[in-house]
Amino acid sequence: MVDVQLEVNGEKIQMTVEPHWTLLYILRQVLHLTGTRSGCEMGDCGACTVILNGRAVNACLVLAVETEGCSIETIEGLAKNGKLHPLQKAFIDHGAIQCGFCTPGMVMAAKAFLDKTPSPTEEEVRYGIAGNICRCTGYSKIVEAVLAASQETVGER
Repeated sequence: MVDVQLEVNGEKIQMTVEPHWTLLYILRQVLHLTGTRSGCEMGDCGACTVILNGRAVNACLVLAVETEGCSIETIEGLAKNGKLHPLQKAFIDHGAIQCGFCTPGMVMAAKAFLDKTPSPTEEEVRYGIAGNICRCTGYSKIVEAVLAASQETVGER
């Protein structure tokens, strides 16, 4: 057992973890933040994407002990005061959600991407979300949503 201190969605947390637990495991099973999805658990699908210290990562590939002192943002942390984040709203408005399984990871990957590239081109968006697989769409609506959100969030930076 190892003690770790981390910050999840702005809340400081101290917990004792097993050395083999992943960030995905502690988010879903310990903290009950089930918006982060468990897909392939091999880092291929992107369903478990969260933002770790400002960078999109696959939570299934990060050991919980590696999160000591880190800041983690999950889909649950995006909405503020009952108001959806512009990315969440854009995904809804542009019909970028079908079954919804990939959506939390896709939104988090897009957020990390837009935080670094606030005014992207379509090609840059496609590259920015490339690690996230959606089995239901052709990605067009997802790309449209990210581009729309980028226009809305430019003034918020």
